[in-house]
Amino acid sequence: MVLCLMGAGMIAASLMIELLPDMHMLAMLSLQDILVFMAPAIAAMAIFYHRPLNVMCLDRAPRWKDLLLIAVMCVISLPAMNWLVDVNESMTLPSWMSGIEQWMRASEDNAADITKQLLDIHSIAQLITCLLVVGFMAGLSEEILFRGAMLRTMQDSRLGTHAAVWLVAVIFSAIHLEFYGFVPRMLLGAWLGYLLVWTRSLWVPIIAHTLNNSIVVVFSYLEKNGVVPEHYGDHLGIPAQGAFPWLAMLSLIMSIVIVVCAHRRYYCKSSLH
Repeated sequence: MVLCLMGAGMIAASLMIELLPDMHMLAMLSLQDILVFMAPAIAAMAIFYHRPLNVMCLDRAPRWKDLLLIAVMCVISLPAMNWLVDVNESMTLPSWMSGIEQWMRASEDNAADITKQLLDIHSIAQLITCLLVVGFMAGLSEEILFRGAMLRTMQDSRLGTHAAVWLVAVIFSAIHLEFYGFVPRMLLGAWLGYLLVWTRSLWVPIIAHTLNNSIVVVFSYLEKNGVVPEHYGDHLGIPAQGAFPWLAMLSLIMSIVIVVCAHRRYYCKSSLH
C-alpha cells in the first residue's frame, strides 16, 4: 500500500513540476517530501490503523535525556562516519561487473551534482531556507516513511525488532541510490531505528536526522564564506595517505560504547508491541 501511494505521489509531483518548470530546486524537494514520503506513509497507516499517529509514535514528545543522547552521538560519531564514507567510496567491483559499476558511478555523480547545487549557500536567508528544507523537511518526511510507517508495520509482523530495524535501514540506504555511501547511511538508518525502539517517540529520530542533515548544511555555509577550510566537515577523521585513522577509530569505539550503554539503558523499558 505504501509503495502504491508513493507511486501516485511521484506521478502527482512530476505533473506539478511539469506545470511549473521554473520551480526552485528547494521547492521541488519540499514537494517531493510531502507527496512521495509523508502523505503516502500517513495515508497508508490511516487505512490500517485506527490511531495512526499513536501507532507511528508521533504523539509522544522527546525527553531532554533523549535529545542529549542524539547531540552527543552526532558529535562523537562524525569522524568515524566520515572515514566510513571514505572507505565505502574506494570500493571497486570486479571487471565483469564494470557495466554495473559505471551505472553506480553515474548515479553517484548525479547525486553529488544535485547536492552541490543545493549547498551553494552564501547568505543567511539561503542558510535558513536550506536548513528548513534539507535539514528539517527531509528528516521529517523520511522518518515518517521509514521509521514511522515501515518500521512500525514490520514491528507488528513476525519479524523481530532487530531484523525490522536493519531491514528498514537497508531499504532506507538503498532508496537513495547512492551506492558509495551505502554502508554509513545504512548504519545511520539503524541508529535512527533503534532510537525509535528505545524511546517510543518518532520525534527523537526526526530530530536526530534533522541534526545530521543540518550539520552538513552549516558546514557548507561556513566553507562558502571562508570561515572554515573547504571540505573541513567531510574530511574530519580521514587520515593522510598511508596514515592510520586514529581519530576515526577513537570515534568508532566511543560510538559503539554509547550505543551499547543506550541499549542497556532503554531496551528493557521499551516495547513497541
